[in-house]
Amino acid sequence: MKPSLLITAGDPLGIGPEITVKALRSPAVRRSCLPAVIGDTAALRRAGWTPSLCPLIPCDSESRRKRRPGPDAAAGAASLKAVLGALRLVKEGAFAAMTTAPVSKEAWALAGAPAPAHTDLFRLLEKREPLMLFSRGRVNAALVTEHAPLRDLPRLLTRSLVKEKALLFRSALRALGPAEPRIALCALNPHAGDGGVIGREEISTLGPAARELRRRGLRVSGPLPSDAAWASHLAGKSDGLLCLYHDQALAPLKVAPCGGPAVHWTWGLPFIRTSPTHGTAFDIAWKGRADASGMAAAIVFAAGLAGGRARG
Repeated sequence: MKPSLLITAGDPLGIGPEITVKALRSPAVRRSCLPAVIGDTAALRRAGWTPSLCPLIPCDSESRRKRRPGPDAAAGAASLKAVLGALRLVKEGAFAAMTTAPVSKEAWALAGAPAPAHTDLFRLLEKREPLMLFSRGRVNAALVTEHAPLRDLPRLLTRSLVKEKALLFRSALRALGPAEPRIALCALNPHAGDGGVIGREEISTLGPAARELRRRGLRVSGPLPSDAAWASHLAGKSDGLLCLYHDQALAPLKVAPCGGPAVHWTWGLPFIRTSPTHGTAFDIAWKGRADASGMAAAIVFAAGLAGGRARG
C-alpha cells in the first residue's frame, strides 16, 4: 500500500504553491504515495489546485489584500501555521511523512516565528538534535553545523557534536541500504591543516572524534581535505560525506556529475521530513517558470523512506 504523505505548500507569495501543484501532477509522485496538501487555499487555487488533485487542509493567510512576492508577515504566519499543523498531523499518525515547500526566513521573522526555519523549529519543538542531509543520486552529504557564520566554526565544532552527527549519519545511511556505511569526515582547513601549520582543528577536535567513532565500530575515515573527500566519494569509495559547514556540502553537491535534483532531508526526529534544496524564489514567483523537479524528487524520496518504515 502506498504511504500517505502531507505536503506543506510553503510561502504563499513564493514558488511553493506552484511547485506543489506541478509536483502533484507528476506521474512519479502519483505512483509513490497518497498525497494531501496543507497551505493557503487562495494561493493553491491560483496555482491550479483542484479537489480532484488531492485533499487540501486549509491554512489560510489572515490578510486578503493583494501582495507582491516578497517577505510578508501575513504570508510568513500562514506558512508557519501550515508547518505546525503538518507536524501535529504527522506525529499523530495521520500521515507517514511530510514534505515541505520553501518558506522565507525573513517572513517567519516578521511573523514572530520562534525559530528561523524548518530544521530549527523542529529542533526547538522536539528538543532533539536533528541531522541535515542532502542526497542526489549516489551522493549523500550531511552537515555538522548548518547555517552558521564561518567565523564561528572553530567554536561550534566540538568533538561531541561531530560524534553525535556521525552516529545520526550512520543511522540515516542505513535507511538507504548499507548495513555498515562508510563515512568520510571532511577537514575544516585546507590540506587538513598540514599537520597544524594552517589550523589545528584536525588535531584537536576532528581527528580525536574520528578515532573514537572508529573505536565504537563506525567505518569513518578522515578528517580528509574536502576536495579529496569529495573526489573519493564521487568515485564510490564512501557512502556518505560528513561535512562541517553548509557550503562544503552544498556547493559540490549541486554541480556534481550525477543525475536528478538534490533532496534535503532531516534525520533524528520521530517523523520523516524532506524538502527541495532551493528557496522561495520570489523573483520568479507567479510567472509560471518554477521548476518542480526538486519538489517532486523530495516527495518521492519521502515516500521511499516511509515505505521502508524508516525513522530517525
